[in-house]
Amino acid sequence: MSYQVLARKWRPKSFAELVGQEHVVRALSNALEQGRLHHAYLFTGTRGVGKTTLARILARCLNCDTGVSATPCGVCPACQQIDSGRFVDLIEIDAASYTGVDNMREVLENAQYAPTTGRYKVYIIDEVHMLSKSAFNAMLKTLEEPPAHVVFVLATTDPQKVPVTVLSRCLQFNLKQMPPGHVAGHLRRVLDSEGIPYEAGALNLLARAAAGSMRDALSLTDQAIAYGSGTVHEQQTRDMLGTVDQAYLFPLLEALTEADGARLMREAEAIAERSLSFDAALQDLALLLQQIALAQTVPEAVAEDLPERARMLELADRIDPETVQLYYQIATLGRRDLELAPDEYAGFSMTLLRMLAFAPGKELAQPARVNKPSSLPSAPEEGGELPPSPTGNRSEGATAPSPTPPRPPAAFDGDWFALSRRLNGGIKMLAAHCELAEHGPNLLRLRLPGDKKSLLDSLGDKLRAALRELLGPAARIEFELGATTGDAPAEIVARHKAVRQSEAEAAVMDDPFVQTLVRDFDATVTNIKPIGEQTP
Repeated sequence: MSYQVLARKWRPKSFAELVGQEHVVRALSNALEQGRLHHAYLFTGTRGVGKTTLARILARCLNCDTGVSATPCGVCPACQQIDSGRFVDLIEIDAASYTGVDNMREVLENAQYAPTTGRYKVYIIDEVHMLSKSAFNAMLKTLEEPPAHVVFVLATTDPQKVPVTVLSRCLQFNLKQMPPGHVAGHLRRVLDSEGIPYEAGALNLLARAAAGSMRDALSLTDQAIAYGSGTVHEQQTRDMLGTVDQAYLFPLLEALTEADGARLMREAEAIAERSLSFDAALQDLALLLQQIALAQTVPEAVAEDLPERARMLELADRIDPETVQLYYQIATLGRRDLELAPDEYAGFSMTLLRMLAFAPGKELAQPARVNKPSSLPSAPEEGGELPPSPTGNRSEGATAPSPTPPRPPAAFDGDWFALSRRLNGGIKMLAAHCELAEHGPNLLRLRLPGDKKSLLDSLGDKLRAALRELLGPAARIEFELGATTGDAPAEIVARHKAVRQSEAEAAVMDDPFVQTLVRDFDATVTNIKPIGEQTP
């Protein structure tokens, strides 16, 4: 007998076997048991989370010989035929290749006829957002007044492209991406049942690589079994996926905590020499930072068997929470920008240098310099006189000038946008969401939206301290929560970008050459970006 891949062999056949979609299972089970059936369902979610699987289970529930229920028997002819894809009253349509209005009219005409063998005709339309506008319009009449024996199950990864007239006629369920813990647990049960040896670390790697898709996780597991000659070992799985061992990521963070740029670049070069994926490196670095943030805020939630747990907890004590959040944001944005970089290594190393440059309160470690003979005088010791000028301009017996007193802080002129731009790191982000509510002698009152309260709780004291450094120690900095009126720096920047974007789009669309391409060649203009985008 030919080998059946794990993704097909372990495809759930009942609600009880479905992993990670309890909210959908509960709603459908209650509706089936109470006889409150809808004529059209819409399942949304990313690939591999169980949309068509759930649709087939629903078809079994509706057509099982034992009656409509949430627990089909699984052994009757209807259940077995649905499972094998031979049930004549279950019609599966791939909308990506079935987009035309004529195709849809043919389907709808056949829907008027009674089922051949089953209780209901079930139409599963996968990737329904691919249907043409005319095909959607043809569906509307049937969705408004469907035959009693027909149930439509629509599935899509992009519900935004489904017309609202169709959405409003469907019962919608959004299927969640699988958390890595759920995926790893399911892989453990599958491999235990299959009798395949494995290492727990390998399953965690596969679960993360699947990015929330159980189908992808099982397909990758099949690949790992073949790669490991019938076993699933962590190092072999890591080699197969091209992922970076967390042990190689800790030196990066240690170099950042020490502000040691030379060491940071050496560690980046070491990763490059191993020919590992820089995209995967940034993904794993962001995951490690997320685990560090979790250890700082909810330490009891950190798994006891987490690889390198002790080393991670040590870093959680060394890096302040504000910096962890900043590094995480830079890592995720750096991963997004990799494809725009001159090459992947340049994008990866630039992301690390950005972390180094923007870390709050860090002085960069300077490389050792070789002393060379020089005619220039050395700096005076504290309290000593200035040495004679090398040009001999200093008069005989002149005394050293007194140190220049520090310039007193300038009075605040009301330009909160300019003042906020002088800040760095996470406090700059908090300041950008604040709006100047009131100011006066030694008073600065800032207003920010209520949904930014958590940001204020974590960074408010640091922002006060930074503003007092700029405005003087007597400055009183106060915060209030409330709706802003559009004058927060972030809102000003957003408006500026929107204007620049509109101007860029208008300039492109008004161009005669572009208009010719659109008119004569049915071209589509996408991804217009302003040239030389700058903030005001």
